[in-house]
Amino acid sequence: MSPRTAPLTRTAALEVDGGSRRADAAGEDLPRGVDLGGLTGHLGYLVRRAQLWIFQDFIRTLAILDIRPAEYSVLTVIGRNAGLKQMALASTLGIERARLVHLLDRLERRGLVQRRASATDRRSHALHLTAKGRKMLARIEVLASEHEQHVVARVGGEHHKELLRLLALFAFG
Repeated sequence: MSPRTAPLTRTAALEVDGGSRRADAAGEDLPRGVDLGGLTGHLGYLVRRAQLWIFQDFIRTLAILDIRPAEYSVLTVIGRNAGLKQMALASTLGIERARLVHLLDRLERRGLVQRRASATDRRSHALHLTAKGRKMLARIEVLASEHEQHVVARVGGEHHKELLRLLALFAFG
């Protein structure tokens, strides 16, 4: 392996970054002297660390609206697919059915989502945004865009595009 393709050690990662201390996902300095072994060469570990940073920034950026990442995903998909059934939503987003029910309960209590009996299947519900939900989603999208700009600032525009392309290979086959 060349030095450019070898997995980064904690020390090498700091050297690549010009020796500066980097904050971890919680915004705190990573402890000095901790050997991460081969973890920095494992995509799963690095994706999880990136996810922590991204989710925490999302939550901070959208805190004023009290919206979590999963709720944003649910509102977005329902907003683009009025009448979608709960099972289709769960499958599309990869959310366990029981967890989705809790998410929908919360969004329904907030007056953002409405479950209506399906016209074709009495056992299922068609999901719709309420007028308040559509208005809220418009506000959320503005802040979600601001959050995405934080990610771009962290990794750079070209890297952001490349990360989207590469991660879509896992998300969409």
